[in-house]
Amino acid sequence: MTTSLRIALSSDHAAIDLRQAIAKHIAALGWEAVDIGPPTTESTHYPKHGEAAARLVASGDCRRGNILCGTGQGIMMAANKVKGIRCGVCSDTFSARMIREHNDANMLSLGVRVLDEGLALDIVDAFLAAQFEGGRHATRVDMITALEG
Repeated sequence: MTTSLRIALSSDHAAIDLRQAIAKHIAALGWEAVDIGPPTTESTHYPKHGEAAARLVASGDCRRGNILCGTGQGIMMAANKVKGIRCGVCSDTFSARMIREHNDANMLSLGVRVLDEGLALDIVDAFLAAQFEGGRHATRVDMITALEG
């Protein structure tokens, strides 16, 4: 499958079930789920999983990324340390659409302790369906990118 249809998925140990549900869901939408784990519920550290997914997106191997932890916040912070990543935590579909349309976000972070599965899948749908609007938003995204140094 082409890179344009690949989405990196990763989580900490708390979010394995939701990550796997999302992997099945996005496969049904025609995306290739690149699920990089972890495979078990053994305690693990979310920064390494956020970084691993972010590196797949930043390298171009995957077009988008979806990462998960308890709140979505910690794993998002780790992913955003990788140059070229714009990741946002979303708990509603409007925000998921806006981070794509206005911020050209290439990764979505979700909190397994914040969302139920149905809403999480709706948020993923909104994120994947939205397209960057460009225009005045491109100037702002360029400003964000310039902060990377």
